[in-house]
Amino acid sequence: MTEPAPVAPADGTGTTPDEVGWRRLPGRMLLVGPATALLRLAPALVVLVLFGAGSGNSTQVWIAGAAVVVAVAVGVVRWRTTRYRITDERVELHSGLLNRQRRSVPRDRIRTVDLTAPLLHRLVGLSVVKVGSGQSGSDAGLDLDAVTTDEAERLRRELLARPAPARGPAAVADGTGTDRARVEGDGADGNRADGDAAAGDGTAGPADHVDPAGAELDRIRWSSLRFAPLTVSSLAAIGALAGAGWNVLNETGLDPRSLPGADAVAGELSAAPVWAAVLVAVGLLLLVMVAGSIVLFVERWWDYRLSREPDGTLRVRRGLLTKRSLSVSEQRLRGVTVSEPLLVRALGGGAQAGALTVGLAGEDKDSGGGALGPPVRRAHAHAVAATAARATGPVTDGPLRAHPARARTRRLVRAVVPALVPAALLGVFAWFDGTVWPVVVGGVLVLLAVPLALDRYRALGHRLDERYLVARHGSLLRTTTALRRDGVIGWRVRQSLFQRRAGVLTLEATTAAGGGAVQVLDLDPADAVALMAAVTPDAVAPFRA
Repeated sequence: MTEPAPVAPADGTGTTPDEVGWRRLPGRMLLVGPATALLRLAPALVVLVLFGAGSGNSTQVWIAGAAVVVAVAVGVVRWRTTRYRITDERVELHSGLLNRQRRSVPRDRIRTVDLTAPLLHRLVGLSVVKVGSGQSGSDAGLDLDAVTTDEAERLRRELLARPAPARGPAAVADGTGTDRARVEGDGADGNRADGDAAAGDGTAGPADHVDPAGAELDRIRWSSLRFAPLTVSSLAAIGALAGAGWNVLNETGLDPRSLPGADAVAGELSAAPVWAAVLVAVGLLLLVMVAGSIVLFVERWWDYRLSREPDGTLRVRRGLLTKRSLSVSEQRLRGVTVSEPLLVRALGGGAQAGALTVGLAGEDKDSGGGALGPPVRRAHAHAVAATAARATGPVTDGPLRAHPARARTRRLVRAVVPALVPAALLGVFAWFDGTVWPVVVGGVLVLLAVPLALDRYRALGHRLDERYLVARHGSLLRTTTALRRDGVIGWRVRQSLFQRRAGVLTLEATTAAGGGAVQVLDLDPADAVALMAAVTPDAVAPFRA
């Protein structure tokens, strides 16, 4: 692809040696920028125009016209003042007229490159390039909104192709918690494993594809639609859309009761028994939730593909109206995860695979942050995780070592005691009110707490094999994490007062990937010492002595 010619600075002072390499956004942004702003203002503009024209008040119409002019002017100024360049060391972005911003990300700190193409951008051949550094605040990265689709693809390959230099040993962080100890290994950001991260013997993917460079590892299976109503994110999104729709109705002054047939339906429901009206309302609510969650699932995961690119990156592509492409370098891969939300696990037998990658925490929140695909059958999710890790056998699946019985006792106490509080309050209410149903409700709460606690204990387990430390915990959200042994950069031991009385502790394997640590809950102290010594014997030896 031909490189765009350097442009003069936005202030018109002429090109200097320091300005060589600066590029502007393509002129097509003059269409996309104002149109995007006007779409966000569309409900308010419609209200102004309709009410202004209907009441004969031209002021509101003039306000709407001024808003359109301002949106266009802002788009022109943004295009005129935005410049970016890519050097061997940094990615730089300058923007703003009144509020000037100077963003710069070192090339060796780039962790992810996310390509996003909303519908308006796609119509004119543009994409948004989101460069993630794995940091927070001002060092979080930068967004190039927007460049041509071909330029976005070229930038993705260029920015991820540069390997990050290795880091030196990090200082030991001083823990301040109760009975907390931390032993650091070498490489504070986990880069000591960069060199061999992409190495492996290869394996066949879930779709029985051989795994050469550039191979497709997985694609959408529409049988996964059954998991759509069972995910909390879809239900939350439906609630947000319903709230936005209600606000629009209030702004426009529309009353749903004025719709044709609304009075007849309201009359039938008022004449029906209470239980029938409740059933109808619950049924309609469930129908809306299921239909809405399916629509959101289709928009989010349409044309989903997981592939291993020739440039050594794992790439997730998906989206119907908004195309998304997230690429992470395999040099940054420290492990994989399989998460099983309660409803997805219990009602659908499903799970979702994810990547434990340096700098990916908090990225791509639309899909759960590091997700390698949508919720699928549990066995298929484990297969996707193993394929992404280049493993020849199961990584997140298989038998785990059970934790001591004292951990089961802790979970029973932690589940039953909180349930006894509302049960006691309901019993007091039943004593004074003379009714029985509060006692029944309180008893059901206590009885439900017991299987929940036992399920949490059954989920506990860990395993240490030649390459991975595998840990599993949780009931409402059961998570199995496989962390590469060379991705462990330190240990943190925590023991609360109740854990000390029970004779167990929590061991955290610190890493530069994901949330920063992998927890092994309620572990026997002897097992914790043996686990640390097996993974990092040199770092733990002084503490054992």
